[in-house]
Amino acid sequence: MDENRGRTTPEGIRIHEEADFAGMREAGRQVAEILDMLGPLVQPGVTTAEIDDFIREEIGRRGLLSATIGYKGYQHASCISINHVVCHGIPGPKMLAEGDIANIDVTVIVDGWHGDSSRMFTAGKAPRKAERLLEVTHESLMRGLAVVKPGATFGDIGHAIQSYVEAQRMSVVRDFCGHGLGRVFHAAPNVLHYGRPGRGPVLEEGMFFTIEPMVNLGRPETKILADDWTAVTRDKSLSAQYEHSIGVTAEGCEIFTLSPAGRFFHTAG
Repeated sequence: MDENRGRTTPEGIRIHEEADFAGMREAGRQVAEILDMLGPLVQPGVTTAEIDDFIREEIGRRGLLSATIGYKGYQHASCISINHVVCHGIPGPKMLAEGDIANIDVTVIVDGWHGDSSRMFTAGKAPRKAERLLEVTHESLMRGLAVVKPGATFGDIGHAIQSYVEAQRMSVVRDFCGHGLGRVFHAAPNVLHYGRPGRGPVLEEGMFFTIEPMVNLGRPETKILADDWTAVTRDKSLSAQYEHSIGVTAEGCEIFTLSPAGRFFHTAG
């Protein structure tokens, strides 16, 4: 490998070594397998606490660690964000209803490496407007991933996502973003899901980060509820999110959190 590996850029972004990809690959595989198991659980009448209990038990069964239990006082193995909840929804006694959409976000630690991913699930049959939101949000992630390569900028990623979403008459949340990760849960850079081409730090081979656009049917503004975690849309419009953890390669990117069963998109039932 070249002499630049294992260093940190002036923006504080870690450039990882080739061997580090193996650690992230395994962490990503483990979290993707756990998410693959959740479709049959996301049904009307099931509580979000029951889903979180399953995730906690499966993480333990695999001999892994949850990155979220104990993180800044958080006590759950997942965030489950329903309908107009944008992110950081806290599992609890609320039952899913027919047509609900839910983002389930899980992060595990495998030999020190963090695997972080989230997907959308539907309880029963979602309304067409909700299905369309999921389609646009997933496609925006794919468009962001498509521009990742050495020499591109983080502004290129944000622009690819924002320009597509807004052309569909939806909005990109500005208050939350993707992040660097690896042996730490959250690190530089902040990966904005909006921006201008050519702006921001330049991507280099060996960077690890998440891309996780949050897209609203209505306006982009959010607010945090009194629990200091749950973020919701101010206009109560539906919100969706998809998240992958990736590493920049010489030719583009490697997605660490691909679904082994091909269930990343349309995962209900």
